[in-house]
Amino acid sequence: MREVCIVIPIESVTEAPEKPSLTYRLDIDNGRIVGKVDNLEAVNQAILKAIITPRFKCLIYDNQYGSEIEETIITKNATKNYMESTIEGFVKDALLPDTRILSIYDFKISWKEDNACIFFKAGTIFGETEMQVVI
Repeated sequence: MREVCIVIPIESVTEAPEKPSLTYRLDIDNGRIVGKVDNLEAVNQAILKAIITPRFKCLIYDNQYGSEIEETIITKNATKNYMESTIEGFVKDALLPDTRILSIYDFKISWKEDNACIFFKAGTIFGETEMQVVI
């Protein structure tokens, strides 16, 4: 078989453009789709969805999507000390595959009865955002 060599001038090679973030707006409380979101609002929605989606349980997602918070913490009745020491790692792990998220920092956890209220900031390609997730 004969080798084929295609010459591509280095000047014409460019980075692939970032994928658009336009997506459906999810009304998570009511289980409905209500319009569309883009940019920072779409990233905020993606952050929340990745954290609340259990990893390895939803067949439509690969094993990189979702978090292990439910499996490791909630279903095993973990202590507050254990939750405080592991939640940050689980959140960062859930958000790592999303290339729009550049950094995750300033974690704080407070408690309302048995629910953990997680506060953190995220640097994204659209700017900084503050998140609050109740687990």
